[in-house]
Amino acid sequence: MTDTQTLQAPKESAEETTTKPKPKKALISVYDKTDVVELARGLHALGWEILSSGGTAKKIAEKGIPVTDVAELTGYPAILGHRVVTLHPKVHGGILADRNDPDHRADMVDYDIEAIDLVVVNLYPFSSDPSIELIDIGGPAMVRAAAKNHEYVGVVVDPNDYSEVLEELAETDDGMLTPSTRKRLAYKAYDTTSNYDAQIRSWIRTENPELFEDVVVRAPYCILDGIETLRAGSMYACPVCGSVFPGLAPDQVG
Repeated sequence: MTDTQTLQAPKESAEETTTKPKPKKALISVYDKTDVVELARGLHALGWEILSSGGTAKKIAEKGIPVTDVAELTGYPAILGHRVVTLHPKVHGGILADRNDPDHRADMVDYDIEAIDLVVVNLYPFSSDPSIELIDIGGPAMVRAAAKNHEYVGVVVDPNDYSEVLEELAETDDGMLTPSTRKRLAYKAYDTTSNYDAQIRSWIRTENPELFEDVVVRAPYCILDGIETLRAGSMYACPVCGSVFPGLAPDQVG
């Protein structure tokens, strides 16, 4: 038996099959594996099913925690040198589905898509060694999808949040994160992807700055968040992404 296979459970009656709720599903795919085993163990103890891929799935399985590889869910292995692993309707459909939309529910039945209730992802550390292969695609796509659908899905991008998430899942009546927690985590997720994109944009710009001398860029989130007032004046270089904005300078950065 492989570590992604599960034992056959006793057959249930037709009534049990239709009334018994399906276990909640968490998708875990992390570069920084700090405390990921503890998170997976806690989720399993709470009755959650765990989906994962690559090194994350291997690390979880090595500790004897049941885990289903994403390749088993999608029917496709990781391809193109792991550039494509989770980009599949059974992953993103499970994350993005509006549980209260009849058309969405019908699509899920028609295409055998099961809901994913928690997405735990952190991204390749692009700034540690800027290069094409450290531009994460699947990770930000899942993070953004889960954050968009935070009405139903929790998204966790920071290992420091694992213990709080497990504690809340254990305490709530429905075994889910509260709406306020999901919204706070969604904000944190978009903050993460925004700054990640700013790092990539800065790297592309600094590689060949002469190509961008006449390019007008919009002021990004990284300099606007926390700025209470802007004044016309000298050039302002964003300390995060390195972009230069003529005619705008912050009076105060919080």
